[in-house]
Amino acid sequence: MTEIDDRQLTINTPEQVSLEFQVAGIGSRFMAFLIDSLIQVIVLAVVGIAFLIFGVSLRMTGAGPWVIAIYVTFAFVVYWGYFAFFETIWGGQTPGKRNVGIRVVKDSGRAIRASEAISRNLMRIIDQLPGIYVFGLITMMVNKERKRIGDFVAGTVVVHEKAAEEVHPDLQRLDGDVPVADWVLKLNERDLQLIESFLHRRLSLDGSVRAATGIRIVEHIKAKTGEGPAPNQPDEDFLQDVASAIRNSRPR
Repeated sequence: MTEIDDRQLTINTPEQVSLEFQVAGIGSRFMAFLIDSLIQVIVLAVVGIAFLIFGVSLRMTGAGPWVIAIYVTFAFVVYWGYFAFFETIWGGQTPGKRNVGIRVVKDSGRAIRASEAISRNLMRIIDQLPGIYVFGLITMMVNKERKRIGDFVAGTVVVHEKAAEEVHPDLQRLDGDVPVADWVLKLNERDLQLIESFLHRRLSLDGSVRAATGIRIVEHIKAKTGEGPAPNQPDEDFLQDVASAIRNSRPR
């Protein structure tokens, strides 16, 4: 279930973690778009100059038209593929979005896949009509999630990133009758914040980074308590259990 209060987005995931995001407004998205557009212009200009020099040198051989055709194809790929490419490899971010501190995520809070990055950016064809993204801007202004047409098609939303110290997800507590192991008492609030910060941000992390971070936190817990995951228990399930146990051990 997803709840929206003004521009604050709360997503309750199947993992019983409530993710809170601030929806990225038109201003921050426009700044990211300007940065990305500037990068595209610079790339096209540099490559264009190189192709121009190369084309002049080949004019006598009759290959000039082929150089122009190749450049036009390259420009088309850069213009339409730039956003989808970076959002795929950077987990919903482009250089502009990363600079501004925003990210594209699924409505479920999970990281977007290549198919969603491609579909939302193909809809730029409609969003930019009849010029300067009029359709996209109107669509963003009339819905609280600030979605453009491409976001509705792909099932995505653009949100602000949060620093780890700002993350306070609401994890499900253990039942009050469940005894808390003595080793849990060796963990403090900073350990809880570390675990919860990771559990909050894991859905937007690259797979290898997510796994490596989980392993490091589990090793940290082992070093302090001597306890680790049960056989065949995923690290993230163990960390969620630990976080819930820490919360349950605190006075109510």
